[in-house]
Amino acid sequence: MSDTRNAGIALMVFSALLWSTVGLFTKSVDASAWNIVFWRGAFAALLTSTFVVMRGQVRREFLQLGKWGWAAAVIGASGTAAFIPAFKLTSVSNVAMIYASAPVVAGLLAWGWMAEKPSKAVVFGIVLSVLGMGFIVGGSLGGGGLQGDLLALWMTIAIALLMVIYRRFPALASAGPAVLSSVILLPFAFVLGDPLSVSPHEIGILACFGLVFAIAPVTMAEGAKRLPSGETALLSALESPLAVVLAFVILAEVPAHMTLIGGSLILVAVVSSQLFQKRNDKW
Repeated sequence: MSDTRNAGIALMVFSALLWSTVGLFTKSVDASAWNIVFWRGAFAALLTSTFVVMRGQVRREFLQLGKWGWAAAVIGASGTAAFIPAFKLTSVSNVAMIYASAPVVAGLLAWGWMAEKPSKAVVFGIVLSVLGMGFIVGGSLGGGGLQGDLLALWMTIAIALLMVIYRRFPALASAGPAVLSSVILLPFAFVLGDPLSVSPHEIGILACFGLVFAIAPVTMAEGAKRLPSGETALLSALESPLAVVLAFVILAEVPAHMTLIGGSLILVAVVSSQLFQKRNDKW
């Protein structure tokens, strides 16, 4: 196994581990969802901008975005606006398992937008993912978590849209739209929340949350450059089971039976769609 491949695998696994902590950060503070959005976004934007400046890429990342760069920023902002409240309104396990379907959803969107005909494995994965999400959402009916599940579903669609946009425009800047997606939400979060009322202790936790959001996309992008796209999707899917395990170990959150069934179907869908597709398939 080459050093480049080893580095790619290590970066993707580290990225998945970082992303899997999002639910823990959100659940570990009493701050409201909009207050979390504000402080997480402020620190993430500051840290990512610092990284861009240090690499001398200000012009490329901020001044040459174009309409698709701005589109990525707006879609990312809408995903974040759904992502954080989802953890407050449903379980970490539900959000993680619904999000696991993002690679398969991206394949469906690419099929509709770019006429990328999916393989039989991907079609099977799409059907299985829809069935899995049906189990998860169905388990929340009457239990108070349906709104959170629906927000998690929109967040998943938003992330899938970003995957397709970056597949369609591979030269598009990534750090700039990520920063802008955070900045776009700051005035909304300030008005709809009360970020100045958050305690210094919780602001410290949210600063760490912002650091995670600053590092995770960079490590994911660098890992993806070193591995085939199919393997990248498989390794990124590690985030979901890791999030469930962390929620169980640290938050003592036991996944509902319907979540375990639906999540298992989604993970099988993602893994099978990547392992069994032909080499010349797009997704």
